Amino acid sequence: MELFDNLRLGLETAVRLDNLLYCFLGVLLGTAVGVLPGIGPTATIGLLLPITFGLEPVSALIMLAGIYYGAQYGGSTTAILINLPGESSAAVTAIDGHEMAKKGRAGPALAAAAIGSFFAGTVATIVIVLFGPPLAGVALTFGSAEFFSLVVLGLIASITLARGSTIKALAMIVLGLLFGTVGQDIYTGTPRFTFGVRELFDGVNFVSVAVGMFGIAEILRNLEDEKTRKLVTKTITDLWPSREDFRRMTAPILRGTVLGSALGILPGAGHVLASFGAYALEKRVSKHPEEFGHGAIEAVASPESANNAAAQTSFIPLLTLGLPANPVMALMLAGLAIHGISAGPTVIDREPELFWGLIVSMWIGNLFLVLLNLPLIGIWVRMLTIPYRMLYPAIIAFAAIGTYSLAFSAWDVFAIAFFGLLGYGLIKLGCEPAPLLLGFVLGPLLEDHLRRALIISRGDPSIFISRPISAVLLAFAVGAIVIAVLPAIRQKREVVFKEEEV
Repeated sequence: MELFDNLRLGLETAVRLDNLLYCFLGVLLGTAVGVLPGIGPTATIGLLLPITFGLEPVSALIMLAGIYYGAQYGGSTTAILINLPGESSAAVTAIDGHEMAKKGRAGPALAAAAIGSFFAGTVATIVIVLFGPPLAGVALTFGSAEFFSLVVLGLIASITLARGSTIKALAMIVLGLLFGTVGQDIYTGTPRFTFGVRELFDGVNFVSVAVGMFGIAEILRNLEDEKTRKLVTKTITDLWPSREDFRRMTAPILRGTVLGSALGILPGAGHVLASFGAYALEKRVSKHPEEFGHGAIEAVASPESANNAAAQTSFIPLLTLGLPANPVMALMLAGLAIHGISAGPTVIDREPELFWGLIVSMWIGNLFLVLLNLPLIGIWVRMLTIPYRMLYPAIIAFAAIGTYSLAFSAWDVFAIAFFGLLGYGLIKLGCEPAPLLLGFVLGPLLEDHLRRALIISRGDPSIFISRPISAVLLAFAVGAIVIAVLPAIRQKREVVFKEEEV
């Protein structure tokens, strides 16, 4: 009965007129962001974070969440129509979705993405309802040692799931942790790494970091290599799939939903991993694997289902453990902190309206996505013809105005420029900004629990291995490091053997 009472509270919160409006705006903006290649949900949420400070925490989180899972769906539109994924997780959808579009079946491909996303989103919402509260109950038994080990595991796991060099990903996390130490000491109030600059006494502004590293840096990168967008078709017809299409995509949607729901909880790019994993799974179990890459509808339905399910289950570790599973969740964690809400196991009891209202709004948002995307497909198609050089000045101006309005400080605007150039430089060096953001957000939490645990143990570091849960989490972290390092060692060994043979 308690579950139904909580869901009723969530429904009452989610269907309030203001929350419905913000949910609608979120999925609308998210879809537009997904459709326009080169922006992405992380940059958009970073850019829009300043305007949410004047909203109620529930409304702000509902809108930001809508942007996130709206972008996951919107990216499939560009992937199918112009073979240019608007979001990284839609890269797999482009393989067969674009082939279907070239054969005149863009309508069924778009419909398969919409139906799969809606079903997966509905199931993922149920998963959060069922597993969120029990996981929060388990987290209540954690002490500072356990939370320290959990944060370490989250950071290490994000390294193993990062693309590119493991060493560079580790360096980005360390750099993020260093930025997180700037400001006054959390216990003594002593300024650290401020260099006498008064504006740094409160630490580095999170919004400046997010907007600069993900917004401005992405704009610079896209201007350097703006891709030509060539539409396969400007008129979409026959949106509803045939009976044969439904028969072929039913099982893939189910498998993709299950896989995505599980992988979305993992730290790192769980939604990207889910979409690639779903494609590989379908190709393996298919009776006609030769059709993959040539317009198989299963290869559109399953990855899109996995992608959307993972996007929503990534809220589980954020809301129940206070641990962001990806950069978008890190942005939301910071947004909650700015609103004075501490994400973690106590949020269900202290902020029941926020927790249950967000969960119910996810289902409403997925319904909005279906109602928005299929009937309005003509609008999204026309948006694809907008040159990027006409978009970026407005984006930069909006970012500067929004950040300046937080504290009416020009310093924050200069910080955007600094982190934008830093982010662009890191991208050119092959370093991903995402681990840096996770390190920056989790750094103060890591330091707080480390020092608190050592205070409790009177300086004895064995507390981290003498407590069973903490020891297990650290063991998993060591295992994650081994998994991350082994491929590099194996590759280096193969190079040495080839040189010796020569």
